[in-house]
Amino acid sequence: MTIKVLLADDQALLRSAFRVLVDSEPDMEVVGEASDGAEAVEIARAKGADIVLMDIRMPGTDGLTATRLISEDPSLADVRVVMLTTFEVDEYVVDSLRAGASGFLGKGAEPEELLAAIRIAAAGEALLSPTATKGLIARFLAQGGAQDDSAYDSSRLDALTVREREVLVQVAGGLSNDEIAGRLEVSPLTVKTHVNRAMAKLRARDRAQLVVISYETGLVRPGV
Repeated sequence: MTIKVLLADDQALLRSAFRVLVDSEPDMEVVGEASDGAEAVEIARAKGADIVLMDIRMPGTDGLTATRLISEDPSLADVRVVMLTTFEVDEYVVDSLRAGASGFLGKGAEPEELLAAIRIAAAGEALLSPTATKGLIARFLAQGGAQDDSAYDSSRLDALTVREREVLVQVAGGLSNDEIAGRLEVSPLTVKTHVNRAMAKLRARDRAQLVVISYETGLVRPGV
C-alpha cells in the first residue's frame, strides 16, 4: 500500500528535496505541494493524503492553524500531520500536538529519519522519542503548564482503569509498545489494546495527544 505524502513548506527548494527523497521510496509518493497552510488543507482534501509534512512557520495560514483545521475535519480523520521544525523543540510544538499533530521532526534530520517518521505516522504511532518528550515537557512548563496541584484537572482520567493509567505513564515517557510490554511484563498486543482504549476514553487523536494529556492532568509530572 502506497503512503500518500503532502509537502507543506514555503521554501520551494526544501519541498523539492523532500519530493526527490519521498518519491525514491517504493511505498511512498508525493501527491501534492503547498506553500501555506490553507493550500495544504485544500490539497489534503482533494488528493486524499495520508501524511502531511507540515512546516510550523509559513506566511498566511501557518502550520498550526492548518493542523487544527485538518484534525477538526471529519473527512480528514485519517490524515496524520508531522510538524517540521527548525529545532527538535520548537516554541509551537505543544500547541501543534494539542491541535492534532502526530509528532514533530527537525528539518535537520537525516533522510532515513524522515522516511521512518512518515512510516511511523502512517502506522498510527507518535513521533515522540524520549529525548523529544523531555523537550516537550520543558516547553509545556515554559508555556505556563500546570505546576501545582490546584492547576491540574485529573477528572479527565476518571474513566481509565488502573492498568490504562499505568500504560499511559509509560506512553508519556516516550516508550514504544514493545518497551512498555517489557516493563509491565505483558504482551505488546495487550499494551496496544490499553493504549487504544485510553485514546478512545480521552478522545485523543493519537499517542502524541496522550502525552500532552498526561502532563495536563498531572498524571505525570516533570521531575517526579
